[in-house]
Amino acid sequence: MDKVVEIMNERLNAFGVAETMVRQKGDRSIEIQIPDTTTKQDPSLIEELQKPAKLEFRIVNVRADAPIPIQEGEEWTDDEGIPFVAMLPDDAQANEQPIWVRRLSSADGEIIQEAYPRQDQMGGWEVGLDFTTEGGNEFANLTGEIAQMNDPSTGALGRLAIVLDKQLESAPTVKARIDGGSAVISGNFSAREAKMLADILNNPLKVSLEIGEKYEVSPTLASGALESSTNACILGAVAIIIFMLVWYKSGGGVAVLSVATNILLVVAVLAGLFQATFTLPGMAALVLTLGMAVDANILIFERIREELKAGKSAENAVEGGYAKAFSTIIDANLTTLITATILIWLGTGPVKGFGITLAIGIITSVFCALFISRLLLNILLQLGVQNLISLAKIEKQKQKAEIDFHKFRKPAFLVSWFIVLVGCLAIYIQKDQILGIDFRGGEEIVASFSEEIASSELDVLFKESQATGEVQHVYRSEIGSGEQSKKLVLQTELGNSRTALDLINSSFPDANMQEEGLSNIGASVSNEIKNDAILSVIVALFGILFYVAVRFEMGYAIGAVVATIHDILMTVGLFVLFGSISDGVICSGQFTAPMLASILMIVGYSINDTIVVFDRIREELELNPVTGLQKIILIAINRVLSRSILTSFTTLLAAISLWIFGAGIINDFAFVFVIGIITGTFSSIFIASPIFYFWHRGDRKHVEDNEILPKYDWQTSTTK
Repeated sequence: MDKVVEIMNERLNAFGVAETMVRQKGDRSIEIQIPDTTTKQDPSLIEELQKPAKLEFRIVNVRADAPIPIQEGEEWTDDEGIPFVAMLPDDAQANEQPIWVRRLSSADGEIIQEAYPRQDQMGGWEVGLDFTTEGGNEFANLTGEIAQMNDPSTGALGRLAIVLDKQLESAPTVKARIDGGSAVISGNFSAREAKMLADILNNPLKVSLEIGEKYEVSPTLASGALESSTNACILGAVAIIIFMLVWYKSGGGVAVLSVATNILLVVAVLAGLFQATFTLPGMAALVLTLGMAVDANILIFERIREELKAGKSAENAVEGGYAKAFSTIIDANLTTLITATILIWLGTGPVKGFGITLAIGIITSVFCALFISRLLLNILLQLGVQNLISLAKIEKQKQKAEIDFHKFRKPAFLVSWFIVLVGCLAIYIQKDQILGIDFRGGEEIVASFSEEIASSELDVLFKESQATGEVQHVYRSEIGSGEQSKKLVLQTELGNSRTALDLINSSFPDANMQEEGLSNIGASVSNEIKNDAILSVIVALFGILFYVAVRFEMGYAIGAVVATIHDILMTVGLFVLFGSISDGVICSGQFTAPMLASILMIVGYSINDTIVVFDRIREELELNPVTGLQKIILIAINRVLSRSILTSFTTLLAAISLWIFGAGIINDFAFVFVIGIITGTFSSIFIASPIFYFWHRGDRKHVEDNEILPKYDWQTSTTK
């Protein structure tokens, strides 16, 4: 059954179906959950899924003395005792005659290494087959045998029948032995049919599947939780808008319009090109996109502010601000795009979905920040709006003293890694409790009822109970039967399902819950998804290491990777620790399927924050060629400090509102992001930068005897 679950997951991923769930249920059944929109858009999907994809290569009888088959399914045995059956392809014409095909196959799908859709010379679609080395030899021998049946006197040519699940797909003629290790299945396929056929051939089943039951299920996120979480998103967005308008005035309005355009573009691309379903991993990527979009605008505006400090006009300040922010925005987003690309390449299920949404968001964020925002700013300048950014804030910042972060680096470094150690210890202690049903499996109980209980009330009931452990619940009904067949389904840890049902009956006696079935269920997050997620993060870290080493240098790369690992460990550790000490009040401390996306979100945020700091260090090194490295790092951090604080603050507005006012899994999701934002900002200053400093042992690399380049007017002239 494990193999069947694996194949179903592979088929769904190959078909491009997002947010599915496949797990074993009982001893002889599997459960597959597919978004409702997917089945409506593609009604044949379920039929395609259950095909065994048993491919056979059979010999066609072309002897002139064979009887003429009358109808499909007719049987005949030749004088050598070989049984044949009359077959017709699916796309046969009305007057087309069946052909005699051997009942037994001469080769099967085991000889195939890979199947793939491709276009023929006429622009139609077919399925190409590449064989294994042994399979290529077997196919060559088979076609050689068929070629010997060619009769020049009658013009008859031997034919090879390609049969899939006992249905004739095609029967091409064979003029000679076919070497080369490849073949083609033709059959007037559409592009979609060719792709789906190739996909199921790449993931064949050894057994036939039958549909036992088809149900409609309620959303896993209760309507009340969805409403409160939506309201929390709106509240966070409003808070960000107000802050940006107050802090940046006219420029803030530009940022708001740019970010709004960005989000609309992401949603439009997902809905239009990918026909995607909105899910929690998608929400995670969208929230990260929002943070990066706001960050790009803040980077630009803080650069414009620096230009205004230097006494430049508004027009020149905008020009200079964009010029200096350009490389930072590109580098920060490219490193995150590398991560997203690797998640798409190696990930499956929710991991791949997160990567797709994030990749789209990165591209639209860069476009909106560099083009839409600039277009709007230029329009304001042409309209005579000069006060793009509050000059009062600039005057205050001119007097602001630099913070000597260098003297805090050792205690900050030690304390942060101590917290990481405590978090890892919490993970070890809670190792048997932190993985939820999605990862470990459990049991499922189905109950009928007299009175339906709101999902939000069940959420509260199970959250307050210490006896039931994790409980997932949905209402389901047979498709087309309406409310009459509606049942409550509880999924719990092993041994807790009846306890959960008894708790409902004691708390809501009028519901009159009656058990109708109990079965064990497997994990919905397969080992493949878990392994792919881990592999994706590891490969992404190496990708970041390589890019930063090439674009910057190795010292930066080591600092960025260590800071990212630090942020992952600290965030996960604190999530488990707070969940344990608060008994689930602050957060659950337990990992479910959507939490994979929240961890990936931290990777993206951490990288983005670190690259912004490193880009400024690199710039200051070029501007001050004889200044000591420690002083350069201090200058760079202070120059980007306002950006880091503003970006963290605005992103926290959205994350904290989700954490406080959201419900269900959204609480955990938001809590992880809150911790990730704080650790990401902290690590860019106290982890990544000190590692870069120690990599060079406190010395500048490639210090040259040349003239000191111009400094910013407001910078001190002190050097070290």
